[in-house]
Amino acid sequence: MIAPRRFLPSIASLRALEALERLGSATAVAEELNLTQSAVSRQLQTLETQLGVTLIIRQKRRMSLTPAAVAYVSDVRAALQQIAQAALKLQVTPAGGTVNLAILPTFGMRWLVPRLAEFARLYPDITINMSTRLKPFNFAAEPFDAAIHFGHADWPGTDKMRLRAERVLAVCAPTLLEGMTLSGPEDVCKLPLLHIRTRPDAWAEWLSAHGVTGDALTGTMYDQFSTITQAALHGLGVALLPDYLAEQDLATGRLIRAWGAPVEMQGAYYLVWPMSRTHDPAMTRFRDWLATQSEDEDPLPR
Repeated sequence: MIAPRRFLPSIASLRALEALERLGSATAVAEELNLTQSAVSRQLQTLETQLGVTLIIRQKRRMSLTPAAVAYVSDVRAALQQIAQAALKLQVTPAGGTVNLAILPTFGMRWLVPRLAEFARLYPDITINMSTRLKPFNFAAEPFDAAIHFGHADWPGTDKMRLRAERVLAVCAPTLLEGMTLSGPEDVCKLPLLHIRTRPDAWAEWLSAHGVTGDALTGTMYDQFSTITQAALHGLGVALLPDYLAEQDLATGRLIRAWGAPVEMQGAYYLVWPMSRTHDPAMTRFRDWLATQSEDEDPLPR
């Protein structure tokens, strides 16, 4: 059941309130919305009357929002964005449907995108829209049908499909090891270590896998695999790179293994989607196809 009308203000009034919070003056709001200042004032008064709450502090000719109104605008802005996205999706959605997908930048570009040509050939009427995200996502606040993420995929209200584990190699530029012979993981720790922000425990896990206890390791920090890869290529230190990312540079000799075999890390790459999208036709086709690309024998949730 839809909420009573008094809890559903007009879009025009909500846009006026959102713009006032963002722009700071009725004059700027009127200019952006192509209204007169008196029309803006009427929209805001109507909103206050309908909600029965004071939203605007009026001081002479200046208007500002109450603390309660500022908090309200935060929710309203997200709702307005969702409405706009829904309208856009309605206009541009092809016959077969659309999947709006959040992806991790490096994994998406190096693992997923090269495989999408096959999906496009099999399902030419389905469009896959992709946006990169590094931080945890919120399906309730962002217009995504699904996301590819790394971790344990324990997000409430979602289902998941495991795509692959992450196996990392300790790699560096050949110049970094000139004149050196490494005999064990302890020797690797004597070199400059490159850390990635999204895997803060990666080096400790790598050392533990080789029977060495190591924590509080020093080194430089990077925010993405693309930047840490460049740092390794330029001889700035040893990086732990996923095998799918390092294989090309290892094949060409631009990078070499510093020491040790690949180590499987905790967590994995998952396709995650809200349960409300489970039976969407376009989403179902994409998920079923992606299962054929997964490393797991039976990756689909049961």
